Amino acid sequence: MIKYTNSFSENLKTLRKHQNLSQEQLADKLNLSRSIVGMWESGQRKPSFETLELLADFFNVRLDDLSGRKNPNTLPITNAEIDSFISNFYNTPIFESVSAGFGVAAIDSVVDYIPLPYNNRAEANETICIRVKGDSMSPKIEDGDLIQVHKQSSVDSGDIAVVLIDDDEGFVKKVVYDTDYIQLISVNPYYPIMEFKGADVLRVSVVGKVKKIIRDL
Repeated sequence: MIKYTNSFSENLKTLRKHQNLSQEQLADKLNLSRSIVGMWESGQRKPSFETLELLADFFNVRLDDLSGRKNPNTLPITNAEIDSFISNFYNTPIFESVSAGFGVAAIDSVVDYIPLPYNNRAEANETICIRVKGDSMSPKIEDGDLIQVHKQSSVDSGDIAVVLIDDDEGFVKKVVYDTDYIQLISVNPYYPIMEFKGADVLRVSVVGKVKKIIRDL
């Protein structure tokens, strides 16, 4: 029997190990980054309420047991905690769309907003959401998924990013590069690798790094 504590990080680690999953395996199953799972278990970060629900559903446990909020040793949530939680949410613009297939119009106008948690307003101002079209990144990113993107002009080799080709066509791809080439790689094996060498490397520009996948259940 699982013994729950008043610590989300400890409960998550216990449930993960109970199912014989590594942090990386859990992250892959939930389409999350390995680093965020590690930060949750170390107590450096806390998930959003929606992600808590996703985790509780995955482990088939009660949300209160996972979060530790109803453990007898847990103090009730204070108004100050509620205000602090709410104050960390900022409306993030949603754009339609960037292609995750063979390419459509890059980024059009804002079509909606979604409230998401951030560490501060500066981080929120550097973030956008994009509705993905296409299946080239399936099963990691599916057609219709919403991706949370941190706006930046460069990423590390191996990151999944939003890129533009010729400042026109937009793609969501894994970016792999070296000194003389850039490859845009799909997760779906039916899509060929897009490779740019020499001067053609300048045709590719990075819009931002994909930080999170938001999917309707």
